[in-house]
Amino acid sequence: MMSDAPNLTDRNALGLRRARAKRHPALFLHDEAAAEIEERLSEVNKSYKAPLLVGHATPPLRLLFPNAPVIDDTDKLRIKPRVHDLVIHAFGLHWADDPVGQMVQSRLALQPDGLFLGVMLGGATLEELRASLAQAESKLTGGLSPRVLPMADIRDLGGLLQRAGLALPVADSRKLTVRYPDLATLVSDLRGMGETNALAARHKAMPRRNLFAEAEKVYRAHFSDDRYLIATFELVFLTGWAPDTSQPQPLRPGSAKTRLARALGVPETPLKRD
Repeated sequence: MMSDAPNLTDRNALGLRRARAKRHPALFLHDEAAAEIEERLSEVNKSYKAPLLVGHATPPLRLLFPNAPVIDDTDKLRIKPRVHDLVIHAFGLHWADDPVGQMVQSRLALQPDGLFLGVMLGGATLEELRASLAQAESKLTGGLSPRVLPMADIRDLGGLLQRAGLALPVADSRKLTVRYPDLATLVSDLRGMGETNALAARHKAMPRRNLFAEAEKVYRAHFSDDRYLIATFELVFLTGWAPDTSQPQPLRPGSAKTRLARALGVPETPLKRD
């Protein structure tokens, strides 16, 4: 499933970012994700005896299944086929060079009718910061640098589940609005999440000293409520099942035995021929 396209992510830098985050963690998004995942699993009439955690599985997520193995979201996952009844892919798909490949490998790790559940950051995440940095850098230098990770829109992510061969795919999201007193506090939280810039195409040199001061001016002018900067985070949840004959199957076209109008209890109006 690997493509010949340039790498999106510097995996070594991402590992360093995640390791640094452990020293001063900011895990409110991970708390929200863990609570949402726990609620979703409680709605499924099934117990999981062989779960697997993939990616940036921080303590809130690990507490869901304390004895579950945890593996890194490397390009080639260290998994065995058809071993697990649940795979939770945590905060890694938005950094993946090949997200479909990650989902395919996760599906292959599942037993028949096993559940894949991914949580990732969606396209609305940090839209205010992205716009403010772009406007500030364009004003100061006349150009743009890749500073905020491009993230997928939820409208595209459901299709990726299908491409990965997962059955009954569902993609939905939850947006959270967070208020910050200043840009430095927002950046501190991003460091504590392990979500600062790890793009392979990022500029390695230190940015201009006045870049972030100018970005904060733009931010306050366009994305604040006078006192606080407004930051959007979008959590996207992806669910799908390893195919199994016990799952509901769509009927063959033309095989219906009851007319739609009768099922809906409405009169049927035949089409007029010209």
